[in-house]
Amino acid sequence: MTITAEMVKALREKTGAGLMDCKRALSDSSGDLEKAIDILRQKGLATAAKKSSRVASEGLIGSYIHMDKLGVLVEVNCETDFVARTDDFKGLVKDIAMHIAAANPAYVSRENVPLDVIEREKEIYRAQVANKPPQVVEKILEGKLEKFYSDTCLLDQVFIKDPEGKLKIKDLITEKIAKVGENIIVRRFARFQLGEGLDKGAACE
Repeated sequence: MTITAEMVKALREKTGAGLMDCKRALSDSSGDLEKAIDILRQKGLATAAKKSSRVASEGLIGSYIHMDKLGVLVEVNCETDFVARTDDFKGLVKDIAMHIAAANPAYVSRENVPLDVIEREKEIYRAQVANKPPQVVEKILEGKLEKFYSDTCLLDQVFIKDPEGKLKIKDLITEKIAKVGENIIVRRFARFQLGEGLDKGAACE
């Protein structure tokens, strides 16, 4: 049967599992919501959301250097030093650092985007659709903001190593939470590119 966006949304609200995990569970259960919940619970994915409120003060600072011209530092937190030293967690931190190098996000999450930046984006979008009916404008603004978040916010970006181009960083983290049994948070990152911000023309004068 066809798995609709509404079905996926309902399952995510009930379990907190990632988008792709919910789609797979619904597909495996032929669209049966309760069976899909059971599938996610068996995999440990349905409990991942419950761990999101737990304090994560351990973890690692990961790094990635590309051809000595681009570098990334990222702090990823978990709950215990034991998990921080596992290959699973180290692999996640490395993947996130590599993703930041390639995708160049500006913020960790949409909650980190300053309100003035969001308002400026909205003004630009409103000017682009000024001739549309108000109810249509709001729908367009909503869609354009989602696109803005997916372009600029790390957690909303599609993971560069996902062959299907669907798995978001937040879903990748949710899967890892389910596997290791601890809350995991990307706290902050810094990305450096050689010569970035320099006025090369002025330097040659």
